[in-house]
Amino acid sequence: MSATILIAEDEPAISQVLKAYLQKADFQVVQAFDGQTAIKQFREAHPALVLLDVMMPKADGWTVLKTIRETSSCPVIMLTALGDIHYRLSGLNGGADDYIAKPFNGEEVVARVRAVLRRSHEEENHSAVTNYGSLTIDHSAHRVTVKGTELALRPRDLSVLLFLSSQPNRTFTREQLIEHVWGQDYDGSDRAVDLSIKRLRKSLKDWPKAEGEIKTLRGLGYQFCVYEQG
Repeated sequence: MSATILIAEDEPAISQVLKAYLQKADFQVVQAFDGQTAIKQFREAHPALVLLDVMMPKADGWTVLKTIRETSSCPVIMLTALGDIHYRLSGLNGGADDYIAKPFNGEEVVARVRAVLRRSHEEENHSAVTNYGSLTIDHSAHRVTVKGTELALRPRDLSVLLFLSSQPNRTFTREQLIEHVWGQDYDGSDRAVDLSIKRLRKSLKDWPKAEGEIKTLRGLGYQFCVYEQG
């Protein structure tokens, strides 16, 4: 059965164009033209991915995104005419998986939908619970604990940690992390990677360095370095 995509977009013409492209690509489509309906449709249709417009009546995109993230890790791609980097980073830091600025090409949207779904499926398939000394990472449940205490991580920081830890002791450049976590079409500052790593290190402060650390290799990138696994 083909995946269901929820289009939350208040402009009917844009919504219909997106629907046509997605149906042509063999996706099922559910539409919502305001934020309240988007939340209702999300709960009823259980979509595989949400295309979410920022500026909508009754509840804006940020409110809908926050509501979704309270109960679900369903992939969300933000749609907006706002090109300011502040809005892009706000969406990504708020738990969005990708960001597309209007005007956009329908075929590009379909490609981005497929890419985000592919990354999501890869994370779901990596279901092992792995222990790195006192650090435990549950890839399927998206949970991280240190010495039995669960860490409260931002969605994007969690994605970075899940990706790095899936290949311990391998170095990834900023560009590779942006491509795999933020998406290859992300055109914001690579400082987002540095800030995410900084926050992760702070969150992992109780993980003994004798067991492992997120290491910076100057001029090369970042590495989830493991010294002892238990």
